[in-house]
Amino acid sequence: MSSKGRVLVAMSGGVDSTVAAILLHREGYQVIGMTMKTWDYASAGGSKKETGCCSLDSINDARQVAVDLGFPHYIIDIREEFGESVIDDFVEEYLAGRTPNPCVLCNTHIKWDALLRRADAMDCEFIATGHYARIRQENGRYVISRGLDDSKDQSYVLWGLSQECMARTMFPLGGLRKSAIRAMVREMGYPNLASKGESYEICFIPDNDYRGFLKRRVEGLEERVSGGAFVDSAGNVIGEHDGYPFFTVGQRKGLGKAFGEPMFVTEIRPETNTVVLGTLQELQRSGMIVRNVNLQKYKDLAPGHEALVKIRYKDGGAMAQLFAEQDRIKGTRIRVEFLGPVSAIAPGQSAVFFDGEDLIGGGHIESSFDLPRLAPETAAFS
Repeated sequence: MSSKGRVLVAMSGGVDSTVAAILLHREGYQVIGMTMKTWDYASAGGSKKETGCCSLDSINDARQVAVDLGFPHYIIDIREEFGESVIDDFVEEYLAGRTPNPCVLCNTHIKWDALLRRADAMDCEFIATGHYARIRQENGRYVISRGLDDSKDQSYVLWGLSQECMARTMFPLGGLRKSAIRAMVREMGYPNLASKGESYEICFIPDNDYRGFLKRRVEGLEERVSGGAFVDSAGNVIGEHDGYPFFTVGQRKGLGKAFGEPMFVTEIRPETNTVVLGTLQELQRSGMIVRNVNLQKYKDLAPGHEALVKIRYKDGGAMAQLFAEQDRIKGTRIRVEFLGPVSAIAPGQSAVFFDGEDLIGGGHIESSFDLPRLAPETAAFS
């Protein structure tokens, strides 16, 4: 029995999770590897060859490392859990006119929940993943901070983790750069892993065609939503589209026609199958409301707490003031007032708050607003 304890490592078969397991094994932890089967590509109906974390090749790569180093490796089938928590939500959000972020839901409700349940059954004190992020304890709370490698930092997708989850979580790669990881795994004798490419696609949409996925997933969707109207900010009809679920706020390409000047999706109205188009200036907002809030670094926020706010994974972020507010029906929400205009605030996406390198927490964008256009008594909830 290792004096450092037992740790259950999520092993996708990729280079990052493989190195995470190897590093912990070298440090003296009793490692148990686990690969989660979340999706089978045949069910997706797409045309792309099966790749990524759920492919047979990836599962075999994870198992081979475990065999080589002499630690146990298990495969668990969580396709049903994944379908209910992630895929169903993905579809429902688009049908509601919002833009979902399935990676956040997967981390919060699938990877961590599934891993911790199995960790308890296997008497593992810790779980570990190959995420590029760091974690520490400070002032009685666990705090996630950005990974050392800015180009690979994944703290954005971890805002949903609870203190209970964070207390048992390890991120072995947080202080390493991707280039060092590839060199390390090559030196360890796994050149095939070192040369694996990066995947930025949604795992259950390998052909990156979410519109086709929705059409295959929702029977009769095309007929239900065809013939919708494009309108401008004044409500004038300026064109026709093939269905509101096939658009997202901020979209410019794929509108189906030219308008004489660059036009962007500024709003989606599912109840009338209407997509509002506007100029780049009309796409900008100075505030938003964030729901489903989870705070990590602090238990509470002082009114006007200043933070860097990211509204997309690859977003550089913008400074804003945060105001926590209570709604009798919807619970705690945060009103975000940006210090300058921000483009393409898409309802459904994650808004994530940072203190320098530290993750404060986050939530889902509910709506956006333009501060100068709102009276004080209505600015909180639009």
